[in-house]
Amino acid sequence: MAQQRLTFKEMCATFDVTPRTLRYYEYIELLTPVREGRSRYYGARDCARMKLIMRGRKFGFSLEDIRQWLLIYENEGTEAQMHAWVKLADGQLAELAEQRAQLDDAMSQLQQLRDDTAAALKA
Repeated sequence: MAQQRLTFKEMCATFDVTPRTLRYYEYIELLTPVREGRSRYYGARDCARMKLIMRGRKFGFSLEDIRQWLLIYENEGTEAQMHAWVKLADGQLAELAEQRAQLDDAMSQLQQLRDDTAAALKA
């Protein structure tokens, strides 16, 4: 049975990315499609990697962090990749907590300024 492959256009549609994004992921070697003439085909490996890339981007990881994490799997295997993931996730959770604190502070200050301004308008 032949392995399912996605065309360039199908890959963009499946993962809701622009052609430019997909080409960039290839350029930085996150994805390695099979080329047949001018056509590109993405197999199960590239689709799995793309799922991980998209998830990593959603959580705020840099493309370099994602690339390094994917390389660990290729060079050292699943267990090493899982250990690296835990370490990366811990760091990202701390970063997101800091961003949340900054956002909460900004919202609090904005609310106070808004309330002060509304009170001044009533006076």
